[in-house]
Amino acid sequence: MTVSIHSKLPNVGTTIFSVMSQLAESSGAINLSQGFPDYQPPEALVNLVKQALSAHYHQYAPMIGVEALRVAIASMLSGHYGVTADPDTEITVTSGATEALFAAIHAVVRQGDEVIVFDPAYDSYVPAIELAGGRAVRLALEPSTFAIDWDRFERALSAKTRLVIVNSPHNPTGTILQSSDLDRLAGLLRPTNCLVLSDEVYEHIIFDGHAHATVLAHQELAQRSFAVFSFGKTFHATGWKVGYCVAPVGLSAEFRRIHQYLTFSTTTPLQVAIAQYLQLTPEHYRELGKFYQTKRDYFRNLLAPSKFRLLPCQGTYFQLADFSEMSESLDVEFCRWLTVEHGVATIPVSVFCAKPTANQHLARFCFAKDNTTLDAAAARLRAI
Repeated sequence: MTVSIHSKLPNVGTTIFSVMSQLAESSGAINLSQGFPDYQPPEALVNLVKQALSAHYHQYAPMIGVEALRVAIASMLSGHYGVTADPDTEITVTSGATEALFAAIHAVVRQGDEVIVFDPAYDSYVPAIELAGGRAVRLALEPSTFAIDWDRFERALSAKTRLVIVNSPHNPTGTILQSSDLDRLAGLLRPTNCLVLSDEVYEHIIFDGHAHATVLAHQELAQRSFAVFSFGKTFHATGWKVGYCVAPVGLSAEFRRIHQYLTFSTTTPLQVAIAQYLQLTPEHYRELGKFYQTKRDYFRNLLAPSKFRLLPCQGTYFQLADFSEMSESLDVEFCRWLTVEHGVATIPVSVFCAKPTANQHLARFCFAKDNTTLDAAAARLRAI
């Protein structure tokens, strides 16, 4: 007898990141698709992990995170943003940012609630909303600038709007929100009960003298926001899956009710090591923007002679490129062709959107790679 299953996510398959990475491997292509570095975390941090393993930190961490790490996070927020967060009641360590996003959504979204999401949107948002019984209201960013149309956002707000998800620096477009954007958001939400989920995992990867505008430093928004961060992005260690969520006491309490039944706690020796490294080497995250700006500029210079038209990149380690001068194919088809026939894997931007848009000729390249990798990939891309 065949048992039938009614899928909770019937329209969801394997993520595009896994699909393109698998295609890159099977094709022998250079993988500039999935967002992970091909170089190592800081050696000093790796050594601290080894020390933590040798010191027998092998049992469950506290559900909310190792105390030393929560204290180190609070100190970092204070020194970097002037933000005060209680390490006992407002900071929760999570098994990566994706878990934090899921926990925040499920903490507050109920059956019939609406959640506003801006397209292109990271692909974990909408499935989490739907699993919580909510409905994603997807608003397209401005097609030429990828800025938020705040007038359109105001029209989309309703009595059912429970949450709005913002992401800055933005994946996949590399744009950033300014303080004026946060002011506008706060003003529009002021008469509502709508909450904010702010995905800030690329907080330190920001370029050209810009400063990261975090909701935690906005007096109004901080009171109604979950802010999510990722040590994986900061320390070139995406496989460690260590992130954290900062939220006011009431929201953190609801967040933790969900978090404790997702993973309960996050890997103990990694937390111990990261706490020590944050205290010993704050210059790493302070200088991360300069490190990746050099990578961005290097990659852009390599591609300057190519037929790709490179869009502005204000943050993250992703570069969008318009390929319309070389192909009329839609982006999914083009990216598969580029991987198989020319040996460079990338991500089509349309997969981040609910509906086709004018920007169906955009591909996202990850430049968080060793220069030798970027050299080899760019040589293939220039030859097209």
